[in-house]
Amino acid sequence: MKMQSLRELTRDELLQKVNELNDEMFNLNMRRSLKALDNPLRLRQVRREIARIKTVLHEDELGIRKLAESRASILENVGAKKKEKEK
Repeated sequence: MKMQSLRELTRDELLQKVNELNDEMFNLNMRRSLKALDNPLRLRQVRREIARIKTVLHEDELGIRKLAESRASILENVGAKKKEKEK
């Protein structure tokens, strides 16, 4: 994935993607230890993808760049603004 498309995902989606990639990396390493892989380049691709996602998460923690908000939190913010206007 490109960095721009990663920044459009929410924090939960990024964490889920990292978990999936870690599982894939584990499976690739297991297959590599048992026999030769069909596509050994995939190990490098997965490792770099994990690094990209972790970079985006770290940027968000430091406040360098903001991640997209989840739809639920956006709806909560809209509901809170309406309640403030009513008061």
